[in-house]
Amino acid sequence: MDISNVSTALLLTVFAGLSTGIGSTIAFWARRTNTKLLTLSLGFSAGVMIYISFVEIFAEAKESFIESFGRFNGTLFTILAFFGGILFIALIDKFIPSFENPHEMKPLEDMKDPKKGKGNLKLFRMGMLTAVVVAIHNFPEGIATFMTALNDPALGVAIAVAVAIHNIPEGIAVSVPIYYATGNRKKAFCYSFLSGIAEPVGAVLAYLLLMPFLTAGNSVVIFASTMAAVAGIMVFISLDELLPSAEEYGEHHWGIYGLIGGMAVMAVSLLALG
Repeated sequence: MDISNVSTALLLTVFAGLSTGIGSTIAFWARRTNTKLLTLSLGFSAGVMIYISFVEIFAEAKESFIESFGRFNGTLFTILAFFGGILFIALIDKFIPSFENPHEMKPLEDMKDPKKGKGNLKLFRMGMLTAVVVAIHNFPEGIATFMTALNDPALGVAIAVAVAIHNIPEGIAVSVPIYYATGNRKKAFCYSFLSGIAEPVGAVLAYLLLMPFLTAGNSVVIFASTMAAVAGIMVFISLDELLPSAEEYGEHHWGIYGLIGGMAVMAVSLLALG
């Protein structure tokens, strides 16, 4: 792991997190949801994350563990760290009420309900709670993006783009209720934009907590544990959030096309980089 990649990793995490602002901007000007494009994009993000997690990150973590503890113990520790990452984000997801979960998305035309006019406190509350939920979800995603980019900037770029695509609909989910409750585009954009701050915050905390260990002679074990957990986090995000969100728009096959396309793009990219 090259510690000199810290600034690059942090910048990629900031880009991924603050892409919620892109979703906010789209929401203000789009009249209807392009379901095929959104479904294809979400499937693509899932394909990128799943392929990288199993083919690259999990395999690399396993190799590091095996070098330190032997084949059986190394494989066992990799599996435990992988499912530990899944448990970590599953617990976060568990405590978020489903009726406020931004991954259970609605089309723009449903959120832009003309009956819910300016000054509607219920609508404003929904937008604010969604912003909090997005921030909570973005925290482990920030850790995953940062740690991947720290180890391999090229992979970090791929993950950052995948997470950014994933965050665009979240920005829509935050900004639309606030805008239609207040009539204030600037306020809606700011709340949507700020909800993505949790990703770089997660990156900074990961840096502060893990860097002393990574530079103190325990780097192989700490790195392998973290990366296996990151693989688990990204697989969970893909299976629990991205693909079900794609299904919500009723474009099942486009989600699968995106999934396969994301895997294929990463396979070719890794082959070219290798």
